[in-house]
Amino acid sequence: MKKEKMKHIIQAIEPGSIAEELELEPGDALLTINGETMEDVFDYHYMINDSNLIVLIEKAGGEQWELEIEKDYSEDLGIVFENGLMDDYKSCTNKCIFCFIDQMPPGMRETLYFKDDDSRLSFLQGNYITLTNMKDKDLDRIIKYHLAPINISVHTTNPLLRQKMLHNRFAGEALEKIKKLYDHGIEMNGQVVLCKGVNDGAELERTISDLAGYLPYMESLSVVPVGLSKYREGLYPLEPFTREDARETIAIIEKWQEICMEKHGCHFVQASDEFYLTAELPIPEEERYDGYLQLENGVGMIRLLKTEFTDALEEAKKNPETKHYSAQRVTLATGKLAAPLLMELAEAFMEAYPQYEVVVAPIRNDFFGERITVSGLITAQDLVAQLKDKDLGGRLLLPTNMLRMGEDVFLDDWTLDEVEKALQVHIDIVKSSGQDLLDAIFGV
Repeated sequence: MKKEKMKHIIQAIEPGSIAEELELEPGDALLTINGETMEDVFDYHYMINDSNLIVLIEKAGGEQWELEIEKDYSEDLGIVFENGLMDDYKSCTNKCIFCFIDQMPPGMRETLYFKDDDSRLSFLQGNYITLTNMKDKDLDRIIKYHLAPINISVHTTNPLLRQKMLHNRFAGEALEKIKKLYDHGIEMNGQVVLCKGVNDGAELERTISDLAGYLPYMESLSVVPVGLSKYREGLYPLEPFTREDARETIAIIEKWQEICMEKHGCHFVQASDEFYLTAELPIPEEERYDGYLQLENGVGMIRLLKTEFTDALEEAKKNPETKHYSAQRVTLATGKLAAPLLMELAEAFMEAYPQYEVVVAPIRNDFFGERITVSGLITAQDLVAQLKDKDLGGRLLLPTNMLRMGEDVFLDDWTLDEVEKALQVHIDIVKSSGQDLLDAIFGV
């Protein structure tokens, strides 16, 4: 069984690569490099960084080839593996009181219920991990290969509270791994999912203070409010943050931004955009985000989109060619969180180009519940139900995060074609930048 697991099946060969020259084919399996087996993709990339290799390949028919390779030190072999990780994904062993997967409705596709907590996905996809799933050898390998940055779901630096929040008696010990990573100069980013009455207030102060002690290798810390769907029966009782709660949280964070700026020359900790919108406070200026290190956590997305769109619009107004686009009406659907910003951007656009009509349609999340306001959790069902029979104009614009990565499929498995047919409108998918949004409105 162990030997079988060390076979890494080749899915494709890149044209013009070393693997193609060696006549390797899809279906072949890589067994060893220089006599060593590989656990995963990180071992593979570490091992091929050499000028002379001996590679053992098993052909689809069972024949084994031992190939001697001379190449440039860092040159890739051109092999694409059947499993991008070259190993099974590690599932989460925690039962966090705020876990969104526990709040999913029944009957969705099986992959949506898989809880990953795999450190390798932190480097490959930017996932945040709790460190509770990591053995000493995993940590040593990160240090050996100097894999960085690693994204860590910290939530609290109070060991007993972390045990409670993650429902894992080893969760407090995992904090020692942060110290070890720091001691070896491994860059990290931290995350706190804030739960009202649990890890906020004085506990949040403690967490920020402790993690700031790991600067400069702990490069940033995001604080995001817990997401609460309507499917919470039998789960830990959690409440949404009110306007005043959000203001108190922001006050703590901004106090620590001043402390960190004075001591370390960076703001370090940031609240997610959702906290500012809930608090009804202005979104901070660009320099407060230290280069937008936590965009994927919804930290600074609104400021960046507004800055990029405004700059792109000013450039477009200088270019007379943009005036030749035909007048049209378009609809931009989004979650309730981003709707006010998009309405502001739409107004600025129509002021410059009055021949256009841009309508922003905030979509209420009936599928997960109205407390979920981000566009990335809008389903096709809610889109169709709320936009059907409305005048959407010539085109409907949707943000790319409504679709499964790399596919034209929504969270509830409707396809883009199915939504187009149901709404009888052409749909354009808008990428994340302000320039992309402007181009989409123009119809470029």
